[in-house]
Amino acid sequence: MMLVALAPVCFAQASPAKQAKSASSEKAITDLEKSAWESYKNKQADGFKKLMSQDYCGAYADALKTLDMEVADMAKADLRDYSLADMKVVFPSADVAVTRYKTTIQETFEGKDMSGTYNSASVWVKKSGKWLEVLHTEVKAQ
Repeated sequence: MMLVALAPVCFAQASPAKQAKSASSEKAITDLEKSAWESYKNKQADGFKKLMSQDYCGAYADALKTLDMEVADMAKADLRDYSLADMKVVFPSADVAVTRYKTTIQETFEGKDMSGTYNSASVWVKKSGKWLEVLHTEVKAQ
């Protein structure tokens, strides 16, 4: 009887090939997220835009931003340092990835200190075989 009860659990486990694909997909998204931060920090607008969908949205406490607004804000920001921690990536479907993580930044924006730890999340969508970020949000951690 116990064998019958455990059978669905055993068969529901991902195969080694699927687990490897998931790990490589997770690393790809993690690397893209880091690339977006690095491009923003280094004020590389073209590199940043290549990672973003044209219908990108940034959702923050002070504003909802389009891609053009995010790029314009690069000039007003001085992101001196950042670190990403506890990143988790989930795939609700094969062409959608959702990240969530903690970001610690040393930054000023228009001269105002924005440094601190933030709870961050992004949504990536695979379009024509390429992952693009469609949404990013963050809120200062309490």
